[in-house]
Formats: sequence, structure tokens, C-alpha cells
Amino acid sequence: MRAWDLAGQGWKQRDIAGALNASEGAISRWLALARRAGPEALRSHRAPGRVPKLTPEQFRLILDFLWYGAESYGFRGDVWTCERVAGVLYQEFGVSYSKSRVSRLLKRLGWTPQAPITRAIQRDEEAIERWRLESWPAL
Repeated sequence: MRAWDLAGQGWKQRDIAGALNASEGAISRWLALARRAGPEALRSHRAPGRVPKLTPEQFRLILDFLWYGAESYGFRGDVWTCERVAGVLYQEFGVSYSKSRVSRLLKRLGWTPQAPITRAIQRDEEAIERWRLESWPAL
């Protein structure tokens, strides 16, 4: 912006470069940009970054897929892993994500990694409680 101001005051590019400790080529590019797109184009802008693979609408749909459960997508057991979610995203939207990227997507959605509680199916809670109250104290 300072280069634009000095050019407006009639300064030569060589003098502007010396005053701002910049190359004459940089000054030339800045002034050309300001003439073409206006002085506001000289303000710093955040880099836009990569275009997301999923639209905002698709991103919101991920939660719906998760709520149906992993078994509804043909997985054995109703546990979601990043690899499984990546497979569903590919199946539903045709986009592929790495497991680490899926983990970040799930975190943005408020889903955190959960370690499943593994218990035997034939576990008898009443027998365990009786043992805890009767047999354990005797030991």
C-alpha cells in the first residue's frame, strides 16, 4: 500500500524500491496489480487452501450415515473405525480420504474415537455380582 501511495505522489519505481527495501521487480508487480484490480488487491489475503472434496451438504450427511450404524453398511459389529468411515464416504460420495483425514473430519463433527467394551456374550451379571458379594469376601 505504501508503494501505491508513493507512486501516487509521483515517485519513480527505483526510488520506491530503495525506500521500501524491495526489488524494482516487486514494486512493478505491485503497482501493476493495483492498476489492474485496484489498491485493495495489495492487501494481504489468506491463502484459500485446497478445495474440499465434500460439499457442506455432504459433510452434514456424514452424521446421518454414522447414526444408521456400521452394520447397516454391511460391517460385522456396530463399531465405526476411520477405515470403515472412509469406505462409506467412498461408497456414498465417491471421494477417498486417508484414515487420518477421516479422524479429523469426525473430530469436527464431534465424534471421538471410542474403544469398544469387549465382554463375553454369555456373561452372567447376576452370578458375577453374587460372587463379588459372597465369595470374594470369604477369600
